[in-house]
Amino acid sequence: MTVLLTEEPRPRPPAERRRPARLWQPRRVLVTPAALDHAHGRQIVARAEALGLPVERLKSNRLTGLRDDENPRRAYAQAKATLAVVTAPPTKLKLQPIPPSADWRFDLAEGCPAHCQYCYLAGSLSGPPVTRVYANLDAILGNLDSYLGQGGVTSTSEARAAEGTTFEASCYTDPLGIEHLTGSLSAAIRHFGAWEAPVQLRFTTKFAGVEPLLDLPHRGRTRVRFSVNAAAAAHYEGGTAPLADRLAAMGALARAGYPVGLTIAPILPVEDWQEAYDALLRDAAEALADVSEPDLTVELITHRFTPGSKTVLEGWYPGSDLPMREAERTRKLTKFGSVKYVFPGDLMKAMRAHLTERVAARLPGARILYWT
Repeated sequence: MTVLLTEEPRPRPPAERRRPARLWQPRRVLVTPAALDHAHGRQIVARAEALGLPVERLKSNRLTGLRDDENPRRAYAQAKATLAVVTAPPTKLKLQPIPPSADWRFDLAEGCPAHCQYCYLAGSLSGPPVTRVYANLDAILGNLDSYLGQGGVTSTSEARAAEGTTFEASCYTDPLGIEHLTGSLSAAIRHFGAWEAPVQLRFTTKFAGVEPLLDLPHRGRTRVRFSVNAAAAAHYEGGTAPLADRLAAMGALARAGYPVGLTIAPILPVEDWQEAYDALLRDAAEALADVSEPDLTVELITHRFTPGSKTVLEGWYPGSDLPMREAERTRKLTKFGSVKYVFPGDLMKAMRAHLTERVAARLPGARILYWT
């Protein structure tokens, strides 16, 4: 594809002079005995200790003492500063479909170090938001082969069949945000690169520390998508990489031959939203301006919330101005019968038409995978 610039490109630093990514440093690292039975678990501990992080080896495989019912805010803060090295339970080896993104979801970890005020994990994970990373990586990756050729998103789609069987690794975590601590993402990329089959690893990220990935033998079988938003929404994304750094990282990966993507989410009617999202797409085009025919996809995801996620998020981020007033939304039922609140139909149509048109104008040749 080609990218279209309708304004003079602004100067960008060369890829080799990109400023170093800010890396998350947990305040404590908990390790279960079962995790230490795995070589990958021991490697994670060694990484943490090399960084000078306090490592506590637990006496049992249960994580306890994480709740603080008298002070939920303190419990949240402590959990967000904690990395737990554990083993994935057997249920994790029974993969679930994850439409419209991919055929299957598999997890390298659960939880995320970022502080996004709209975090969808608030309604998905129970208990304090500790980041749990899985030590039994060999079992997780070795399990994927049994799902080859199956699935209802890309495996059976004429439009996306070229992607092969797709596996989403960022449903419950941001694997790049913790990669310097785990090495799990690099191992997964190598696994897919060596897998002689029509497959694709997919993950999305709000971080920019891509240097460990640039020279991996990915063989075009990993698509890295960067979760981005209009500049006016930046204050909702605490603890993440600045937007400019994410876009620069996307350019670096594209130059390294990776398929890349933009996950524009959650789309919000911020002030002057038409111009705000056009500016985002302009900046994305600039980041790819020196890449010949990048393989680029775009996923468009509007903001929605459930009663449960709203309650959790308001507890985590009291005082947030994130628009979550039910009276301003349309009430919908999910396929499971639960309630969610989305934008009214007229606004949804207007946003979809505008973003679709601007993607075509700014990034001609990019494939829009879905709007939701």
